Amino acid sequence: MPVPVVPHSEVDVLIIGAGPAGLMCANALANAKVNVRVIDKRAARVAAGQADGLSPRTIEVFQSYGIAERLLKESVQVHQAAFYNPSPSGGIELTSRTQDVVAPSARYPFECALHQGAIQAIFIDSMKPLGVEVEWSTLPTSIEICNDEHVLMDPASHPVRVVLQKLNAPEGQLQEEIVRAKYVVGADGAHSWVRKQFDITMDGEQSDFIWGVMDMVPDTDFPDVRNKCLMHSNNGSILLVPREQDRLRVYVQLENKDIIDPATGRVDKDRMGPDEMLEVARKSFSPYKISPTTGFLWWTLYIIGQRVASQFSVKNRVLIVGDACHTHSPKAGQGMNAGVSDAHNLAWKLALVIRGWADLSLLSTYESERRKFALDLIVFDKMYSTLFSGKPLSQENAHGVAPEHFLKIFKQFGGFTSGIGVHYEPSIATLDKNQELASGVVIGERFPPYKFIRAADAWPFEIQDLLPADFRFKLLVFTGDFNDPLQHARVESMVATMQKPESFLNRYATSSKGVENSRFDIITISKGRKEGFNFLQFPTLLRSHWSKVFIDDIDVTGSFGGKGYSYYGVGHEGAIVAVRPDGYVGAIAPLDHVEDLDEYFTSFMTAAV
Repeated sequence: MPVPVVPHSEVDVLIIGAGPAGLMCANALANAKVNVRVIDKRAARVAAGQADGLSPRTIEVFQSYGIAERLLKESVQVHQAAFYNPSPSGGIELTSRTQDVVAPSARYPFECALHQGAIQAIFIDSMKPLGVEVEWSTLPTSIEICNDEHVLMDPASHPVRVVLQKLNAPEGQLQEEIVRAKYVVGADGAHSWVRKQFDITMDGEQSDFIWGVMDMVPDTDFPDVRNKCLMHSNNGSILLVPREQDRLRVYVQLENKDIIDPATGRVDKDRMGPDEMLEVARKSFSPYKISPTTGFLWWTLYIIGQRVASQFSVKNRVLIVGDACHTHSPKAGQGMNAGVSDAHNLAWKLALVIRGWADLSLLSTYESERRKFALDLIVFDKMYSTLFSGKPLSQENAHGVAPEHFLKIFKQFGGFTSGIGVHYEPSIATLDKNQELASGVVIGERFPPYKFIRAADAWPFEIQDLLPADFRFKLLVFTGDFNDPLQHARVESMVATMQKPESFLNRYATSSKGVENSRFDIITISKGRKEGFNFLQFPTLLRSHWSKVFIDDIDVTGSFGGKGYSYYGVGHEGAIVAVRPDGYVGAIAPLDHVEDLDEYFTSFMTAAV
């Protein structure tokens, strides 16, 4: 009998791991019309438990892909945090309540809580109409990268060879497949197989704090059961997170002696189950009571560890995201959010390189931007988890955690925990020039929300809705007052410069005239009053469609708007803000020196073929 031939295939991007980070990347690349496959060794998506909190910035990211509406419909919004500390009577008492997210510019000033399986379903359902589905019960058995430098630098090559094994292959069919990929994304969790294949180390340390977590529908007389609740008690710390369908997630601090196997030094789940964890929680809950109404929906144990991968990329051809490259405690709710943001940062760069719009060097900014964030996150997480897991201040414990200090830290780092304040350092993807032209728009940070009025029909729009994750750069042209003769001349001169053959706008124009293939989307934001404004006065470049011109004016009801220039710190002379496909500010240029944008885009873009 002839020997069966192992099937071979080619793909632009192979994603290994269908957790939130892998699915985020797959969905983004599917939207970019990139040839992508996503595999997972599990038989199906997570049914219960795992990660469950999404930060304000992550909700904005979902919105940019058009999937926030479903998230907001299915999840629980967490608006308030309650803090409990030891009471004189020996139990706990409420010491303060405050806004859960302390981030003034957040479009969604709250967190969302929803179990990981439901979040995965949002991604899966979004990319299915685009022809991408998860290949479950499929695992990689080997991976190799070609060492030929010419092949690695060829954007059309497929230098990564991966052997896949299909665990659910019908009897009589081959289980193996050989895939050649341009890029591989390792999104396969804290014990990442991809990371281990390339001997990438996880640097950091493991703390002494052990926690249990359980999901339930509670029967309780605790008044803050529907708020996020952070408790310090003399019996240990507890974190409560309200969840969908009346559920509650309970994090319980545990004693090492009750959990650790002395022979191995590892967590032993046989030593404590959810019933025992609940008893520990009840000691800290006093004088309140809590019981599950229908049993435990999910539970686990873990030791807090803070580690970051020594590298996030191998030759810019294999890249790792999410828990594969950083692990930390779940107390600050950063795990899934960090992974989603990794994928969001990486996806547009992969898409542009694969399309031939950007040089391979752009991929290097994935590691420089996201590893710096991960290192900052670990520093914060160590401090926060130590404070949260520490004993409360008391007469017996003079070095304990003071309630007011913990509350101060909670508020102080709101910009970081919300994801709103994440800052990327200067690189080819962020040009550090002309910051003074728009002081409220920080280069290297996400473009903040604000409402403007569409000139053609006085329809108010949230500006972030004009910045969808469609893999185009948005050029926000703040023209100032176009009726002012000096400003009129400045805008006309800018348009003339941008229309020159050597300008970035023409140098990097795509051969196709379709809007979906354009690399740039120009949005005009003018000063003026809606009652007498004529958007047709602008040069054609600034009004490619009637829907592209906006006014910084108050809405027809007089409820909001009208101070956008001031909010963004843009003066009467105007400015151009280049927003990256991931919603981050890449560059700012004056209207009379638009050549600064030539400098920015020339650093990584490739000319149209």
